[in-house]
Amino acid sequence: MKNMKDIRQTLREQVSSDRFKYKLIIYSITMVHVVLLVLFNFLHIWPMVVVNIGSVAVYMKCIGIIKSGEEHEMIKVFYMTYWEIIIHSFIATICVGWWFGFPQYIIGLIPFGYYMCATLLEGKRRYMIATALGLIAALSFIACRSLSLFAGAIFPLELPVAAELLIYIFNSVCNFVFLFMVTVIFVWDMQRITLQLRSQNVALDTMASIDPLTGLYNRRSMQDFFYRVLKAEIDFSLIMCDIDNFKRVNDSYGHDFGDVVLKEIAHIAQQQMKDKGYVCRWGGEEILILSTDSLDHTCEAAERIRHDVEEHVFRCRGKELHCTLTLGVAGHRAGTIIEDTIKHADNRLYHGKQNGKNLVVTPYNSQ
Repeated sequence: MKNMKDIRQTLREQVSSDRFKYKLIIYSITMVHVVLLVLFNFLHIWPMVVVNIGSVAVYMKCIGIIKSGEEHEMIKVFYMTYWEIIIHSFIATICVGWWFGFPQYIIGLIPFGYYMCATLLEGKRRYMIATALGLIAALSFIACRSLSLFAGAIFPLELPVAAELLIYIFNSVCNFVFLFMVTVIFVWDMQRITLQLRSQNVALDTMASIDPLTGLYNRRSMQDFFYRVLKAEIDFSLIMCDIDNFKRVNDSYGHDFGDVVLKEIAHIAQQQMKDKGYVCRWGGEEILILSTDSLDHTCEAAERIRHDVEEHVFRCRGKELHCTLTLGVAGHRAGTIIEDTIKHADNRLYHGKQNGKNLVVTPYNSQ
C-alpha cells in the first residue's frame, strides 16, 4: 500500500518536473489540427475550418496553462483536450462522414484519461472519473458510428479512392502516434519511479541497519552477519569493547562530548578492521566486532584499537580528553553456539574491567 502511495506521489511530481512531455502531446495535437485546417480549407468545408481554428485556440490555451507551472491547473488541460477531441470527432463525422477515420481519435482518450486522472487526482474518485470518462469515450465512438449509419454527411466529398484512403491513413497514423506517445510516457515514468523506489528502499535499508550516531552497524545488522557466518560454517572471532568510565565522561563533560567520544572510537575501530570484519554498536557504549580474520590476528587488531584509543585526544568545544577502552576477545568454532561465544567475549571484557581497565583480554591471557 505504501509503495502505491509512493508511486502516485512520484507521478504527481512528474507532472510538475516534466512538463515537456505534456507540451509535446499538446503541440503534436495542435499540429494535427493545423494540417486539418489546411485540408478542410482546401476542400471548402467551412464549418470544419471554423472548428479547427477553435481547436487550435483551445490548445494554445492549454500550452499557456502548462507554461504557467500551476499544477492544480493541469487537470484543465486534460478536460479541454478530452472534450475537444470528442466534439471534433462528432462534428467531423456529421460534416464529412465516418469513413475518413476522425472518430479514431476518441480511442486514444481512454488510456490518456486513466494516466492523467491517476497523476492529477486524489483518492478513489480518480478511478471513478477515469472509468466514467472512458465509458463516455466508448459511447461517443459508438454514437459517431451509429450517426453515420442513419444520417449522411452534410458535405459529401467526391474524392478519388486514393485521396479518401490517404486521409483515413493520416488520421489512423496520428491516432496510433498519440497512443504510442502516451504509452512511452507511462513506461518512462514507471521506470523512473521504479529506480526512485529502489533508491528509497536502499536508503531505508541503510537507515534500518546503521546506527545514526556512530555510523556503525546496529544490533539488528549484527544478527544478520551472525546468520551468514554460521550458515557458512566458518571460524571467526568476536571482540567485545566497552569505553572505560563513559558515564563519568557524560556527567563531567556533557552528552555532546560523550557522543564525540563514541563516534571517534567507532571510527578508530572501523579503520583497524576495514575489510576484515563488521563493527557494530551493540548497545550504549559497547561495541561488538565480528572478525573474519584468524584469532591471532584478531587479538592483534584488538590491541591496536586499544592503543589508538589510548593515544587519541578527544576534543569538543575547546575541551580535550583522553579515554581508554577495554576489550574481550573470543574465538568461535564452527558448530558451537554463538551465544556462548558472545558470553565468553563479554566475560573477558568484564575480567578486564575488574583488573584495571584499558586492557585486551584474550583466550591467551584470560587465566
